[in-house]
Amino acid sequence: MGELIANAIDTGAKTITVGLGGSGTNDAGAGMLAALGATGDGALDAGGAKLKSLSKVDLSSALEKISDIELVVASDVDNPLLGLRGATAVFGPQKGADDFAVMELEGALENFAALCGRRSDGKDPAVALGAGAAGGLGYGLLLLGGTRVAGIETVLEIVKLDDEINKADLVITGEGCLDDQSLHGKVIAGVASHAAALGKPCVALAGEVRLGKRECATAGIDSAYSMSEFAGRERSMAMPAEVLSEVSARMSQTWGRR
Repeated sequence: MGELIANAIDTGAKTITVGLGGSGTNDAGAGMLAALGATGDGALDAGGAKLKSLSKVDLSSALEKISDIELVVASDVDNPLLGLRGATAVFGPQKGADDFAVMELEGALENFAALCGRRSDGKDPAVALGAGAAGGLGYGLLLLGGTRVAGIETVLEIVKLDDEINKADLVITGEGCLDDQSLHGKVIAGVASHAAALGKPCVALAGEVRLGKRECATAGIDSAYSMSEFAGRERSMAMPAEVLSEVSARMSQTWGRR
């Protein structure tokens, strides 16, 4: 990411929008910062766990590199960098980190954030909305002075979703696992809220549904269908397209009559 940003700057870009989604990394954007010139008394681009051994970080070159750039951070989640809702605690286990790895990574990111400190405007990017997005890459971008915008709203505006919803009788959206995290800035929450605002029913198809009817209704989801509940987790994983088709048929039987 840092190399892409540097290349965009070198080719004359003045506004750079970075979309943050899922990520296989968890380093608070340290690798990205290194590519833009940040240094430390140890490698910044050796992975999240290595950040624990640092005792000094110098961001001056990276800040100078991006000083004349408008940096827009479009994130799909609003998690902070650290804590129970932070990058490591929430997304680490989803990427295969066990309890020990989560503890080690959390400590490493905490150390890195403490060394980086606050921005020149006095704000602490570690607690900012979206700092935990993409393994903490949101934090690194916000540290450079980036401005966070809701990723889903940016995308929905570009594709003019409201125009399409107005033409529809029923809005169908989906999610791998419909849980509490789905309600914090993800696509499904954005689509459902727009449907509700325009008075259109919204149905969700998901691999798993971990929200109750009341939670779904509050989010603007009128009904949620679980593939694993319908066909079992094993079959849903082995034959997702077939199971999704079957669940869709069940959904259409209910909503097609309305």
